Amino acid sequence: MKAAIGKKTLSLTQFAILLAIEALFCFTPLGSLPAVGPIVATLGMVPVILTAVVMGTGYGSAMGAFAGLFSFLVWSFAPPNPLTAFLFTPFYSLGQVRGNFWSLVICFVPRILVGVVAGACFRLFVRLKWPRAAAYGISGALGSLTNTVLVLGGTYAFFGPAYASVLGQSTDALFGLLALTVLTSGIPEAVVGAIAAYAAGYPIRRYLLRRSE
Repeated sequence: MKAAIGKKTLSLTQFAILLAIEALFCFTPLGSLPAVGPIVATLGMVPVILTAVVMGTGYGSAMGAFAGLFSFLVWSFAPPNPLTAFLFTPFYSLGQVRGNFWSLVICFVPRILVGVVAGACFRLFVRLKWPRAAAYGISGALGSLTNTVLVLGGTYAFFGPAYASVLGQSTDALFGLLALTVLTSGIPEAVVGAIAAYAAGYPIRRYLLRRSE
């Protein structure tokens, strides 16, 4: 009984530490990187990926939900770019362009699925006995790309004409611009996710496994 309580306490403590890092990335400039046009690349998925790899999909998806909540608060009350805030919150408008229910979908669902994808992929790769670096790195990269592809895909599907208008681009040119964003910010974010998953995730998970023996 005491061992179970101790393990639960350790898990909650670890989750709290990663949550604090997530908040730091979301609420301070430390988590933002310049990208293409008005799009801001973020390191906010790194704690989500680490949580999923180290603690599993359940904790990873919970961290993703917190990441979505933090992002929602930022874009609602102190948007990094007011021109695009409507993409992530229904409480922001720009002229005739308004956020709606799909803003919440874009803000929350991709981030939650980062934890699911990273955690599930890592568990699968370990079961298949992939090399350690590949299991951690590819899981981190796929988790990061999940957020990038779903956010940009949601933007195109739910707000395509409005977003193109804000950018001063034609709707026909929007797909190419978003694809370029994947290359210029999504791929670097995926590389960071892969490196972080292995460089931080591996020693943390190894320590926890040894502690549980």
